[in-house]
Amino acid sequence: MAIRFGFEHVILTFVLVSFVALGCSKDGAEDDAALGLGSGIGSSEFDSGTSGRSSDTYAEPEKVRELATIYFDFDSSTIRADARATLQANTGAIQGTREWRTVVIEGHTDERGTEEYNLALGEQRAHATRQYLEDLGVPSSRLQVVSFGESAPAVQGSDESAWRWNRRVEFRVNR
Repeated sequence: MAIRFGFEHVILTFVLVSFVALGCSKDGAEDDAALGLGSGIGSSEFDSGTSGRSSDTYAEPEKVRELATIYFDFDSSTIRADARATLQANTGAIQGTREWRTVVIEGHTDERGTEEYNLALGEQRAHATRQYLEDLGVPSSRLQVVSFGESAPAVQGSDESAWRWNRRVEFRVNR
């Protein structure tokens, strides 16, 4: 039994193949935009770390055990006394590890407050931390700031036992 293809089948096949080919040719920029990569608070600083590199070689900043997290009081971006020793140790690690091209300082908040307020507070925390590190001798060219606000909690929960761990600054590095 012979199968006959009419003109309509040829056109339909051509259209389907064209859609598949177009879908496969995306360079990832649209996907990055949809995921929020390269946009938002601190993005100009974050993007500058990848200039001159192709998007195929881009790697997410990685968390390293040498850089400890610091914590903040409610509704505050003031560096606490207990965080100062941590930041001094982090400074030593940053200055002693040249393979870390840049250190990304990530500001976080707990869930209380509006999304906009928390993004701004996270950014204030990250900038206060950056300034403290610069005052200790870390070159500003090695530091980048980004705020996640309340969007990336370390601990789930809606009480002080969770919130205290979410009011923080974390550090990641680009090699």
